[in-house]
Amino acid sequence: MYNIVLFGPPGVGKGTQAALLVERYGFKHFSTGELLRDEIKRGTPLGKEVQHLINAGSLAPDAVVIDLISERLEQHKESKGFIFDGFPRTTAQAESLDRMLAVHNTGIHIMMVLNVAEEVIIRRLQKRAVTEGRGDDADIGIIRKRFENYEKQTKPVIDYYRAQHKFHTVHGGDTPEETFLGIQKLIASYV
Repeated sequence: MYNIVLFGPPGVGKGTQAALLVERYGFKHFSTGELLRDEIKRGTPLGKEVQHLINAGSLAPDAVVIDLISERLEQHKESKGFIFDGFPRTTAQAESLDRMLAVHNTGIHIMMVLNVAEEVIIRRLQKRAVTEGRGDDADIGIIRKRFENYEKQTKPVIDYYRAQHKFHTVHGGDTPEETFLGIQKLIASYV
């Protein structure tokens, strides 16, 4: 089993690259944003609980996200590997993920940070708001709040994986195909 954390601020291209990784390697993709939006769409108690947080650009509580991921890991434990997109977002989540994966005799192999200029990300998010109907991507105030959350709460996760020698950067401002070539080279150097 080969496990990857795709990392970077909202709109950097994690979902696009995860889809390419799924197609190329057969990994299972876990996007906490998609999982939470699905809960909201289905009107579950959890969905109702996190709806207002997402609309405000805030993060869902660690315990909620950890429970969702743990449940999905159990459902897909025969997978070739996992791609974690939007998780872990805090050091506490990273530590919990390590414990969850250890139960399955595996761990994170690579944490890839996709680097893109903030103004490019803002344009991508505003386009996504129109093309995908993502209301949380339409408001520049919410976008800025998400960037602030990333800087304060999420970016420290980089240090967690850097200390484990799993941290790598990939330039994410080129075309998705060019970015994916960089990702494939990185994976090839570890397999």
